[in-house]
Amino acid sequence: MARVMYLECFSGAAGDMLLGALIDAGLPIDGLRKALGSLGLAHDINVTTVVRCGITATKFDVSASDTPGEHAHTHESHTHPHTHTHSPAADDHRSLADIVALVNGSALSTTGKGRAVALFQRIAEAEAEIHGVGIDEVHLHEVGALDSIIDIAGVVYAMEWFGIDDIEASPLNVGSGVVEIAHGRFPVPAPATIRLLKGIPIYSEGPKMELVTPTGALLVSEYARRYGRMPSMTVEQLGYGAGTRDTPNSPNVLRVVIGERASARDHTAGSGVVLEIEAEIDDMNPQLFGPVSDQLFAAGALDVFLTPVIMKKGRPGTLLTVLTPETRREAILTVMFRETTTIGVRLHVVERETLDRSWDEVQVAGGRVRIKIARRDGAIMNAVPEFEDCVKVAANSGQPLKLVQAEAMSVWSAGRGN
Repeated sequence: MARVMYLECFSGAAGDMLLGALIDAGLPIDGLRKALGSLGLAHDINVTTVVRCGITATKFDVSASDTPGEHAHTHESHTHPHTHTHSPAADDHRSLADIVALVNGSALSTTGKGRAVALFQRIAEAEAEIHGVGIDEVHLHEVGALDSIIDIAGVVYAMEWFGIDDIEASPLNVGSGVVEIAHGRFPVPAPATIRLLKGIPIYSEGPKMELVTPTGALLVSEYARRYGRMPSMTVEQLGYGAGTRDTPNSPNVLRVVIGERASARDHTAGSGVVLEIEAEIDDMNPQLFGPVSDQLFAAGALDVFLTPVIMKKGRPGTLLTVLTPETRREAILTVMFRETTTIGVRLHVVERETLDRSWDEVQVAGGRVRIKIARRDGAIMNAVPEFEDCVKVAANSGQPLKLVQAEAMSVWSAGRGN
């Protein structure tokens, strides 16, 4: 089964919202509590059910604790436990080395530790670039604070628990207005946030407030492989993670949708979701398109076709279109950029449906011809003689090609009792 997770960020993204949504979608709170308790940070966790603009969602909160010792106990709070973990308090303005030491001393898996360290490394690099200092000089304010460390480590644990590598997200709504951060008053998105969102589709809509935090930008950009509309899937689990404010007219939540990707349910591996890659070309020798098509098929393309187009200033050109599985994306792009004159391509995620295909074979005068048979739910939709086989038989027998094709279909039909 090919499982996919979709992060719907219509009201932005924050670490606590994502973690709340993952808990709502089925993450066991006890396992999360143990993983976070192993960080050795003095904190209280509160997981509750709240309502945001009429939508029931899970709210994940963390606060500092000054109770000495290291232990944990649980109380019920709505439908989720309320967890307290206590350990010596620490300064919220931590260096990267401080945080790495906390992560490496935790009970996260080896893979989880590596992922968490890489995440904090990313935010430290972003801060260092923004402030023009070395990475070792950076003290992480917002993302080095207690709640952000808990959110990041918690999401790392949660994503590993779900075990889904195929993760997509919607474009992120960043909000608008201004936000107060450690360095002053800045327009939304904050400097670290916009730096972490480089290369990711964003937009501004709704109330004047910060909707994407640095932690939210860090986590979504780390895990999402693609951005766009919700993929075709059979929904199995979903969860809503609540933001702090209850904004009017728009629920302040992040939604996680988990299910089986459509391509895993199709009758053949060729059905489902594929990439369409296209480029308009008006400055290349047309003789080259044939060899280019051959190389694209060799690289794993499902289909390649050419369309004449009229480009700017009335120049005739050719639209080169390639359909490919996502797994062959880089190989296809390498051929297109290396073998054509294009300097840019467009990529679209598209859905397709194909029939089940099988082969039969018939004997005709002059040789054997394969028949390609297409079925849907077991019923034959189409049957066609293989053209190249018919060409060879026609050459061997001296018969017209059209008669070889007709004889092949006649023999095949007779063999089926038609």
